[in-house]
Amino acid sequence: MKKRKTYKKKRYIVPLTIVIIVIVARLLLPTLVKNYVNNVLAEIPGYYGQVKDIDISLIRGAYVINGLYLNKKEAKSQVPFIAVDKTDISIQWKALLNGKIVSELYLTKPSIIYVFEDHKTTDSTDIEDWSKALTDIVPIDINHLTITNGKAAFVEINTSPSIDLHLRDINLQANNLRNVVQKKRNLPSTITATAISIGNGKLKLDGKMDLVKQIPNIDVSLALENANATALNNFTNHYSGIDFKEGNFNLYSEIAIADGFLTGYFKPILKDAKLISKEDGFFETLWEGFVGFFKFILKNQKQNTLATKVPVEGDLTNVKTKILPTVTNIFKNAWISAFKGKVDDNVAFKDAEKGADKSNEKKKKK
Repeated sequence: MKKRKTYKKKRYIVPLTIVIIVIVARLLLPTLVKNYVNNVLAEIPGYYGQVKDIDISLIRGAYVINGLYLNKKEAKSQVPFIAVDKTDISIQWKALLNGKIVSELYLTKPSIIYVFEDHKTTDSTDIEDWSKALTDIVPIDINHLTITNGKAAFVEINTSPSIDLHLRDINLQANNLRNVVQKKRNLPSTITATAISIGNGKLKLDGKMDLVKQIPNIDVSLALENANATALNNFTNHYSGIDFKEGNFNLYSEIAIADGFLTGYFKPILKDAKLISKEDGFFETLWEGFVGFFKFILKNQKQNTLATKVPVEGDLTNVKTKILPTVTNIFKNAWISAFKGKVDDNVAFKDAEKGADKSNEKKKKK
């Protein structure tokens, strides 16, 4: 009888013990994961950051990071360089049914704020390896990335007034990201994105990339259309001393990067622009009159556009614009044929590859 009672007790104690262990482990898991993620962020050279909270969903095979931020240790401002309201990392079940273990990454309200004063002392050759942090936080391949309501901005706080060039409402879709460092030059990931710029312009981006590298390989095209030029006044006044009364700003570009070598172009088109006539200073009025005169001479009278195409090329530590073609293109738009408001589709990833090979050969000879 005693053996039977002992057996019955063991029969209940063992499963009860397992249940208790599972419950305790489940309760401790968010704290353990939170500490792990904070340690990963702390190990990124030159940066500090943390997460506010971690939620675990065992049924979905997911964990959610709430309130992540990252900033430079030597930053003069208190503006987080990277901040993400919510990061949802989960198993992609459709791929699992096909025998593949990959993850989906959803970022809600992420922001990247580049404060010029915080980064201007950074050595341009000191490029951090972000891939290690990403692969530590997401230890399995990322197959799909979604960004919702994101923001990116370039800010100068020591100007008067301050400069804030930003994109808001960024919505992005990327597939087949493969957070594994590729040895070959290839572009496994596709990316599409839309956003609203300063001045309420509409931006659209399409392309391919290999994101998880010290320097991502990319081949993208973008179009920014119908931005109000007056929204650029803080920027244009600080750097060129002019203000727009009205006008429409558009930008078209193609950029390809291979092993840190960039090639591409920017095609800005200013349409129906008028300058503000200031009466508070003789030299300011004279300068704007001078600019206005040349704007009149160099604009396409039929389309009422002032435009050029700026070729860019070089190692990312020393990207150069081609001055002569840029100036020639201003006259081409004004007097020969107005530039069309579209992407030219004449830059390919192989162009960047050729440039990278030539650049590497020159470095070896030195």
